[in-house]
Amino acid sequence: MKFRIVVILIASVCIASDLFAQPGLPGDPAQAPIDGGLVIAAIAGGIYGAKKLIDRYKEH
Repeated sequence: MKFRIVVILIASVCIASDLFAQPGLPGDPAQAPIDGGLVIAAIAGGIYGAKKLIDRYKEH
């Protein structure tokens, strides 16, 4: 009889500790693709810079 009470007590403590446990860490955030827009911005910046250099040499 005492063994049965001890087993029930231990089982209820284990189950109760699982119920009040904190949740796990959140997953990784979604990664934003930077390939397409970044490449277009770099090309546009290069073209703009080249145009400025050409215009500067034409003035002198």
